[in-house]
Amino acid sequence: MTERKRSYSDILTQALRPFTTGTAREAMLLPVLAIITALIVGAIFIAFTDSVVLAALGNFFNAPLAAVVAIWNSVATAYISLFKSSFGDPVKIVTALASGDPYKIRLAFWPLSESLVASTPYIFAGLAVALGFRCGLFNIGAEGQLFIGAICAVWIGYSIGLPWIFHLPLALLGAMAGAGVWGAVPGFLKAKTGAHEVITTIMMNYIAYRLADWLLHGPMMRPGYNPISPDILPSAYLPKFFADPIRFHAGFFLALFMAWVVWWLLFKSTLGFEIRTVGASPNAARYAGMNITKNFVLAMGFSGALAGMAGANEVLGLNHNLASAFSSGYGFDSIALALLGKSHPVGVVLAALLFGFLRSGATGMQSYAGIPIDIISIIQALVIIFVAAPPIVRSIYRIRVKREVGAEVFTRGWGG
Repeated sequence: MTERKRSYSDILTQALRPFTTGTAREAMLLPVLAIITALIVGAIFIAFTDSVVLAALGNFFNAPLAAVVAIWNSVATAYISLFKSSFGDPVKIVTALASGDPYKIRLAFWPLSESLVASTPYIFAGLAVALGFRCGLFNIGAEGQLFIGAICAVWIGYSIGLPWIFHLPLALLGAMAGAGVWGAVPGFLKAKTGAHEVITTIMMNYIAYRLADWLLHGPMMRPGYNPISPDILPSAYLPKFFADPIRFHAGFFLALFMAWVVWWLLFKSTLGFEIRTVGASPNAARYAGMNITKNFVLAMGFSGALAGMAGANEVLGLNHNLASAFSSGYGFDSIALALLGKSHPVGVVLAALLFGFLRSGATGMQSYAGIPIDIISIIQALVIIFVAAPPIVRSIYRIRVKREVGAEVFTRGWGG
């Protein structure tokens, strides 16, 4: 019995070791402090864009307490509205559950479900950029790859009639294959010609946009005048779990599964070890006999496939068709997610949830508190700034700099 307890204790200690070391604690602490700092600075923007606060500050010397109360009310109202619009109103949730009315319950949980829906494409796209970072490649083409994935998924979705068990997987695989090939091209050019992936992926973004425009004004345009594709067949829908108005669907769990796949690929497979080695030092990898061209092409191909899944998620799970400019910039936001998540799948998922909840709550904050939706963009930008510049956070909170040994290199700079 003692031996069994000791073995369980050893297993638990070993499992928790990565989270109890000083380096790991700091790696988790800095993003949290960056988010808190961004919210504090965001509160300043909220207060000084409120006309009531500005009026109270104009009379500060006569009524300083009134100015402080006005600032507090403005910031508290904004952030409470953000919370309720992201997670739901706790009072409404309790009341709905007590009533037993299914529609009221769904309506009460609708804000939470919308936040998860908004987070799903962020997870796919963030994983795409993070995988490229791990190989030392800066994939700025996730937005274009997202478009290609959506185009392939929609075409398969409306032009091929199959049972659901075959049709949906085929549409997803088509999106991954099309976007994967689109992403592999810059990887091949990087390996064979030295063409910088930042330039080639940006250029391929424009090709993807114009290709989508041409298709939606030509071969893929439904009858009528609007540049929109035909609706996909129901057999290609990503399954929904609840009735309207909740739009939450299986794409969220598919995104979590892909995060696990990326984690396994990077940290449990030989190919993942090669990708990380090439990202850390291509010369050392070449000396060890690793094929640099293969790893560049595969890393960018996998990255493109993940971005394509983000596009497929939008058209198979939500829109059920493809329209011009259907993406809300998920591909570009994914760069920030990869940075915030330290290019680790778990970190990317958490960062995607943060951005999804902020994005979903921004609309409610604007509706209920009258705060411009751009404030959320400012908060997101501040989070990125503080995460990308750890010395700022360390200096604010007086965190001592620890010597790092064997730090990983995710990208080798613009001219590498």
